[in-house]
Amino acid sequence: MQFIYALFLSFLAGLATVIGGLVIFFKFKEENIDKFIVGALSFSLAIMIGISVTDLIPESTYILLKHWGISKGIIYSLGAFLMGIIGIKYLNKIITHLEAKNDLYKLGILNMIALILHNFPEGIATFMSTYKNLDLGIKLTVAIAMHNIPEGIAIAVPIYYATKSKKSALFKTFLSGIAEPLGAIIAFIFLSKYISNSLISLILILVGGIMITLAIEVIYPKVQKYNMKNMTFIGVLLGVMMLVISVVLN
Repeated sequence: MQFIYALFLSFLAGLATVIGGLVIFFKFKEENIDKFIVGALSFSLAIMIGISVTDLIPESTYILLKHWGISKGIIYSLGAFLMGIIGIKYLNKIITHLEAKNDLYKLGILNMIALILHNFPEGIATFMSTYKNLDLGIKLTVAIAMHNIPEGIAIAVPIYYATKSKKSALFKTFLSGIAEPLGAIIAFIFLSKYISNSLISLILILVGGIMITLAIEVIYPKVQKYNMKNMTFIGVLLGVMMLVISVVLN
């Protein structure tokens, strides 16, 4: 049953990309779309950093220390965290080359490719988190979904205005979103035989490194480009409030 929950939440997180793509059916003022994007991204980065710092890393490190002892536990924890940072930095270099300025259609396609590369490891993160703890998986799903919505906008809008085809724009957002449950399925296929508390803890610390780096080096700079301090504050505040409420309810 835990597998079903994990796969379902990974699918929901990916589906949020398509939800973002639905913006092509509405007529918004550009400034309102920008405000929405900034709010969603700010909310997302607050949740991603908060979950990593207060939940993923401390709890997983404790399990590793208990299993392997202080010395090995610290070494393995730091190693997993650094692997997450290095991995996402390398991925971002690839994506930076893909995100060169181009015409609208090519921009949308390049956004789609870049976001598939991002969504695949996010699917693994959602799946493994939910497999260990359903409540943790739900919080992570919300965080990822919130920044997948504006990502869907980034794919659908340029493709739609280039082709005038809503079907094509939505299909491209779907391709990006489906990478998340695909990542979850592959994670289960290759890791199911080896799943243990120690392995899950290592993966979750690695995910913590990925999410903190992603939030600081990718999401936050995108938020800054819009120069909307009020919306940034509101998004971060809502993210922090959600974290506090989830802790109180637990």
